[in-house]
Amino acid sequence: MEAALMGVSVCTIVRNRRPHLQQLVEGLRRSVLQPEELIVVDMSDEPVSLSRCPFHVCIDRFETAGLPLAAARNRAARLATHDKLIFLDVDCIPLASCIGRLVEVLTVEDALLCADVRYLGPDDARGAWEENDLLARGRAHPVRSFPAHGIRDERNPGLFWSLAFAIRRARFDALGGFDEGFTGYGGEDTDFGFRAADAGSRLLFVGGAIACHQHHDGYDPPLQHIADIVRNARYFQRRWQRWPMEGWLRAFADRGLIRWNDQQLDLLRLPTSREIDAARTQAWP
Repeated sequence: MEAALMGVSVCTIVRNRRPHLQQLVEGLRRSVLQPEELIVVDMSDEPVSLSRCPFHVCIDRFETAGLPLAAARNRAARLATHDKLIFLDVDCIPLASCIGRLVEVLTVEDALLCADVRYLGPDDARGAWEENDLLARGRAHPVRSFPAHGIRDERNPGLFWSLAFAIRRARFDALGGFDEGFTGYGGEDTDFGFRAADAGSRLLFVGGAIACHQHHDGYDPPLQHIADIVRNARYFQRRWQRWPMEGWLRAFADRGLIRWNDQQLDLLRLPTSREIDAARTQAWP
């Protein structure tokens, strides 16, 4: 058991993103420090499979019609057998030093760690890729600022992101994992960051732990998830007396889809398919 506690589990969740998953695995193959295992919680319409990995792979079939992000991440953590948990969204490619840097910091800091995510354009990671090319093309997040080296304490727990983060199992368990009262899409990671801060955990932005976000079409705002976002925003507000995802809520209100003020949030109507299609975007930071 002690040997297991020294190891690293990478956890990811996937829904119909097989090419992205393959690139994530390729990044892990090229890592200077590879994980002992990769846990994949698979919510895809058709089961995914992986072969010829230099580390143990556990694929858990989680059949669902929705996108229960909190429950899926918790399920991955329960299946992991090691003490150091690194969560990567399926559209992340960890660069060669990413896993090692997170493990290095997590070994000495019992904190919540965020990796430095760089956003790629539509054609930057299709097929074969070289790390230097990804670094040259990737764009930093416009709000989250990472040091080139070392670590930086981030005082705003709202800037925690579940896209690429690391945590010790004991702390994850002490926090109760992600709150599964957040059903579907939106708000569960902001709540996790707030609860971690409330429990006294530091939020550290780790320089040199770089993961590249593979491009995919998105929606701005995510109208296809409006029912989940409204429900989860209400749940968050009851706990923290503030609204999460304010940019999205403001965009929904501007379209006449919701009624929203300091104390109230009501879903007035669902968007039409034409409105959802109009929100589709290929924009990237």
